[in-house]
Amino acid sequence: METPERIWFLLSRNLSGDATEQDKDELNNLLQQHPGLMQQYDLLHQLWGAHTPAQEEPVTGDKINRILQLAAAEPDTELGAPPVVPRVRSIRKWHKFYWAAAIVTALSISAWLFVTWNKKQKDIAANEVVAPKGSKMRTILPDGSTVWLNAGSRIVYANFSGPVREITLEGEAFFDVVSVVSATTHQKKPFIVHAGTIDIKVLGTAFNVKSYPEEKTIETTLLRGLVQITRKGDTKGGAVYLHPNEKIVLPVKGPDTGTHNSAVTTATTKPVTQQIIRIDSTVQESEHPETAWVYNRLEFRGDNFEQLALKLERWYNIRIYFEDDAARQLVFNGSLQNETVEQAFAALKMAVPFNVSINNNEVYIKSIK
Repeated sequence: METPERIWFLLSRNLSGDATEQDKDELNNLLQQHPGLMQQYDLLHQLWGAHTPAQEEPVTGDKINRILQLAAAEPDTELGAPPVVPRVRSIRKWHKFYWAAAIVTALSISAWLFVTWNKKQKDIAANEVVAPKGSKMRTILPDGSTVWLNAGSRIVYANFSGPVREITLEGEAFFDVVSVVSATTHQKKPFIVHAGTIDIKVLGTAFNVKSYPEEKTIETTLLRGLVQITRKGDTKGGAVYLHPNEKIVLPVKGPDTGTHNSAVTTATTKPVTQQIIRIDSTVQESEHPETAWVYNRLEFRGDNFEQLALKLERWYNIRIYFEDDAARQLVFNGSLQNETVEQAFAALKMAVPFNVSINNNEVYIKSIK
């Protein structure tokens, strides 16, 4: 992206009428890419037009002399008015005033652009955390909360200085949220996770959220605390409250939403309805299938091969291709931890026979007829 100085240079040349065709093309591209700049340009253009005097006929030396001659030959005897003097100095004075006003306005907007530019760049650089496929990530948020990101996931957040702490999640993450009290309201600051079509609001808790864009469901598993879940755009249903050792499974497509984030639709697709599932409270947190990935284990319980393939693709950073629908319907139970790709598929073949061909990071699956 262009620097603020370059943006101001293009704006000023365009308003003054000195812009070349190349300058105009460059400015138009910037304005199309950044609507915020378009608003500032429109404002500057309005101010410029309001304070720019209408073009007047240039006053030449010959015209001045002619006016003086006419004034001397036909004085206004009734009023004793002095000879008419052309308003050359007045025009110049107003030109200077308008130029000064325009420059002050431009400098003000330029300063605004510069501050906004710096803030935006800092926010972008500091407030996005990504865990690429084949890796996991742990990060500490500004409020002291801890987030673990599963492979192929990302979080984006602004700052936590306001009354609410907000994060947008794409993928899967485990949150251990600390309780924070606002210095101004002396109330606990809510922590909100925006995941796909749902919002999860908490005060202080530990929970897991899985919201990959290529999957058909969004899952939230609560281990400690209390969370409130609402669906964006749902005008009929109310909030759902999740208690410790409960998991909610929601379809990506809600009752009032018109889009579906799933990129895969096959013969194995089944309608998904909202479910709240109790998880075993006697099992340690590290042993829950929903949070096993935090402890470097990939667990699958009753997953068909198509569902398992999505997990394997993120876990190993590979691409899996099915050569027939029968292979998609194979069902697996088990876990993987430190196995290589080759070892993982060898173990899966021992549990459920199928044919596999591995070529670098591409894996081809075919059922045994």
